[in-house]
Amino acid sequence: MKIVIFAGGSGRRLWPISRQKSPKQFEPILGAQSTLQLAVDRVLAAYGAENIYISTNRKYIELVQEQLPQLPPANIIGEPARRDLAAAVGLAMAHLAHATPAGRQDAEPIAILWGDNYMDQVPNFLKVMATAEKLLQQKRANILFIGETPRFANENLGWLGLGQQVGAINGQPYYQFDSLTYRPPLADCQRMFAGQTHVWNTGYFVTTLGFVRQLYQQRQPEMWLLLSQIEAAIGQPGYDTVLTAVYPQLDVISFDDAILTHVDPAQALVLHSEMGWSDPGTLYALKEAINPDLTANVTKGLVVTAHSQDCLVYNYEPGKLVVTVGVAGVVVVNTEDAILVVHKDSIPLVKQVVNDFEGTDLESYS
Repeated sequence: MKIVIFAGGSGRRLWPISRQKSPKQFEPILGAQSTLQLAVDRVLAAYGAENIYISTNRKYIELVQEQLPQLPPANIIGEPARRDLAAAVGLAMAHLAHATPAGRQDAEPIAILWGDNYMDQVPNFLKVMATAEKLLQQKRANILFIGETPRFANENLGWLGLGQQVGAINGQPYYQFDSLTYRPPLADCQRMFAGQTHVWNTGYFVTTLGFVRQLYQQRQPEMWLLLSQIEAAIGQPGYDTVLTAVYPQLDVISFDDAILTHVDPAQALVLHSEMGWSDPGTLYALKEAINPDLTANVTKGLVVTAHSQDCLVYNYEPGKLVVTVGVAGVVVVNTEDAILVVHKDSIPLVKQVVNDFEGTDLESYS
């Protein structure tokens, strides 16, 4: 099975920890390794470096090579422009098709993963991956969505609806696909969590190269034609010229809207497990991932939290003390060149504030 790990986002919702020059997937936010390095480590022994691909922005290629020297340079796919995920996945599929013998392309299993997640139960994750691959081989489904068994009613994540349990392989159950809901209101999350009818959507899925490419051809014919031009140039001296000219012409559309919404539910199954997965996509989500207890604080560096609760306080300056007194649900991040203070309810505004730096004297801080 081939693995594609996407690591091209700018991570502005985690500003100022994550910056344009070094987005969150390249930063050791929780441990000594970056989340991208951890993502590769999870699958390296099972699938081999030659079968692991990284999709990123062209400007991060050297950074990826520096962090992942074990991967073949040809397995690092650089996007020359930001065109949303449908374009990025399509480009990755073109590269995988080029690297796969024509007779194997239709049935070649592929896994789509993300480079900015955490996971502490890797054996459970690998068991789910192996089960998904076996279900593809047995033609039980064309696409397998992978969920995390929810630990609490998280409104910052998407949720996968579970249909009837269809069967199990080596003790790993699999279910009919019922629905996909993006960040439902908290009351809905509480209902789904209590009813055990849904699981967290990790955004991971396992499918075949042929199935994805067929969906592009059928549902996004204009994008398919442009991607075909790029694919024909892969491995040729003029590849960079073609990519630079053609890729920016691709529609800006999410992969969900372009492809996943067109998947027949009968073609899909859902797997889930307790993988210890978390997606610290925002600063408060990072706090929830580490400790969801509403009375607890999460800190880094020289920090004192007096009479405070449900706060994340990260201090990256060793010679400075950061103190909070009598606050709740507040995020404080102190770096050498920027300080952010924001209530958890206003976290969605951080990205827009940083976006507004573009074209101003503050752009260097983004």
